[in-house]
Amino acid sequence: MTPVLELAGIRVAHAGQTVLSVPHLAVGPGEILAVIGPNGAGKSTLLRVMGLLQAPDAGEVRFQGEAVTAAQGLSVRRRMASVFQDPLLADATVLANVSMGLRFRGVPSGRIGVQAARWLERLGIAGLGERPSRTLSGGEAQRVALARALVLEPELLLLDEPFSALDQPTREVLIADLSHILRDEHVSTVLVTHDRAEAMTLGDRVGVLMRGRLVQLEETSQVFRAPASEEIARFVGIETILDCRVVRREGGVTVLDGGPQTIVVAETAEPGEIVRLCLRPEDVTLSAGPLETASSARNHLYGRVVRVSASGPYVRVIVDCGFPLVALVTQRSVDELGLCDGAAVIAHFKATAAHLLHGLASLDTRNARGV
Repeated sequence: MTPVLELAGIRVAHAGQTVLSVPHLAVGPGEILAVIGPNGAGKSTLLRVMGLLQAPDAGEVRFQGEAVTAAQGLSVRRRMASVFQDPLLADATVLANVSMGLRFRGVPSGRIGVQAARWLERLGIAGLGERPSRTLSGGEAQRVALARALVLEPELLLLDEPFSALDQPTREVLIADLSHILRDEHVSTVLVTHDRAEAMTLGDRVGVLMRGRLVQLEETSQVFRAPASEEIARFVGIETILDCRVVRREGGVTVLDGGPQTIVVAETAEPGEIVRLCLRPEDVTLSAGPLETASSARNHLYGRVVRVSASGPYVRVIVDCGFPLVALVTQRSVDELGLCDGAAVIAHFKATAAHLLHGLASLDTRNARGV
């Protein structure tokens, strides 16, 4: 299937330094590609190249299978739409803002009314059509910006940190609504963001951009569950990272020497190999005693709580198991288990929850971090 957008051999330089290097990247029909990375990683540069707003110093941009020349840039851009952090609305009514692009393109007025009404309804702002844009809340304004872009029926939608200025409740609702809309309408989309939750919710695939290079590009679950490096692991929210030596393989699992305690993982590794274990905090369950026999967790590590702190709607608990292990639990769990500094607990996690990084030359005992 021909990609909607494809980058080949892209290189962008500034002051003699390469700021973006992408050998190959493609966005398929109906796919939502999320690109995440820290500030300064090159995300905005990548989106400008994709949107034909910045010509690369080397490489080729292809749209619907055809290389885009400089002369074709404007006509191809008209087949795309963009939404930014700032909604950039005109000082007019909501309906006028949503209709604006259609009017510029010479769409008949009768059709404009039908299409605008449809997208006002889809974005949940049908009752705001006659409202002046200056009276809108941040969330309402961003819904208008999205409706203005989607009413054009773009072949590619480009989203540049569109939720970053919104408060958390507004952001979560809008992201959930947009996820349904993009999938229902099969809108090919590229989202660039530094927010992991946005990428997890919206992305079919996730690309991780660091120092101008795509260091991992895979299905969303794979990036967050099986990052390709420690740097990526930390960026995508993995907090427990521990160097271990493989003891043996038995019964379809790998047994690791985790210092004072043995750890069992589902991934394969060779006896004697040194691996780096990665474990997400939400995959760890805490209890004051052994879990019920029905539990599928293979790992039960004894330890003491060394820190309890709020982390959004959850509570982050660091447990000393001979190495710092991080768990993300509910406030209810904290209350029921009496979690506080010094409390004795058992940390449970499944063998399938752990991910192993290979290729370590030697055991680094300093790499037992969870803070």
